[in-house]
Amino acid sequence: MAKLIHSMIRVREEARSVDFYARAFGLAVADRLDFETFTLVYVSNPESGFELELTINKDRDRSYDLGDGYGHLAVSVADLGAEHARFEAEGLQPQPIRELSHSSGGKARFFFVSDPDGYKIEVLERSWRFA
Repeated sequence: MAKLIHSMIRVREEARSVDFYARAFGLAVADRLDFETFTLVYVSNPESGFELELTINKDRDRSYDLGDGYGHLAVSVADLGAEHARFEAEGLQPQPIRELSHSSGGKARFFFVSDPDGYKIEVLERSWRFA
């Protein structure tokens, strides 16, 4: 059986991205691999074995075109309201909390935030199928 281990996104500025993911989600640098033309930074936290790979291409001088294929990353939190307030206090500009109800009776509570490169991250309350 396959095991998901990481997802990769390209970012322009290592320090800015590492700071955002640390403040927003408590992700710390697990490994950093420097190569001649690019650097790979793996960030994670004790909540999951899953890592986010930040790829920094050294010759990149403009923002990446995120295109129309990328959707979002998602994380779950125990107290959505407290996390939303914390994001606001950190100046991370979260969007308002929203709810989505399904005909099965399930309900998702969530908000979105964008990282410094414009990648959207969905922050979901741990409930229903997002525990």
